Amino acid sequence: MNADKPLALITGVGPGTGTALVKRFTEAGYRVAMVARNADRLLDLEQEIEGTIAVPCDVTDPQALAEAIKKVGAPRVVVHNAVGGAFGTWDQIDPETLRQNMEINAMALLTLARLTAPAMVEAGEGAIIVTGNTSAQRGSASFAGFAPSKAAQRILAESLARDLGPKGVHVAYLIIDAVIDVAWARKLHADKGDDFFISPSSIAAEVFHLAHQPRDAWSFLAEVRPFHEKW
Repeated sequence: MNADKPLALITGVGPGTGTALVKRFTEAGYRVAMVARNADRLLDLEQEIEGTIAVPCDVTDPQALAEAIKKVGAPRVVVHNAVGGAFGTWDQIDPETLRQNMEINAMALLTLARLTAPAMVEAGEGAIIVTGNTSAQRGSASFAGFAPSKAAQRILAESLARDLGPKGVHVAYLIIDAVIDVAWARKLHADKGDDFFISPSSIAAEVFHLAHQPRDAWSFLAEVRPFHEKW
């Protein structure tokens, strides 16, 4: 693997958006450190996609994240795609569910920033991109165990952006207002056609775009949705 290539670190590398992100960045000449709890999946992807590094890790474990980043080196781009989700109203959810989702969605972002942003600031360049959704902007009744953690994530990302932007590090938050086209979602929405979904590759393309915007035209909050989606 060519160590001269820039490094991207992507969390939440599952079979949908995470894998699409890995492919988009490797196609553009990046080495990609893939972070997720499923070691077998990561090792399979490492064999399948040239330029990748499998880094099995629980993002809620600060020490494990620190060791992972020590192993792969300082990334130029970090994409926090790991997500903890849940359905249920306030009286249906287990409070522990919300706490765990806070750890994945918000606290892990803080840990990632603390571990990677200083080197980006020293280099005078870098990007931290967070994949979010509409739960970051509104508290639907059945998302009581999820939306608060995504709202906290968005606000934390904004705080990071306001501090790190003037130091040369671009932080952006991508709202995904759509059902992502993965196997379980297809099964759940079996009556829907192709244009009901957003493809993981389209999300990956927008994340890559945000990470490479010119310095005179940085976005913080961006949104993507299918053309027919009501909003």
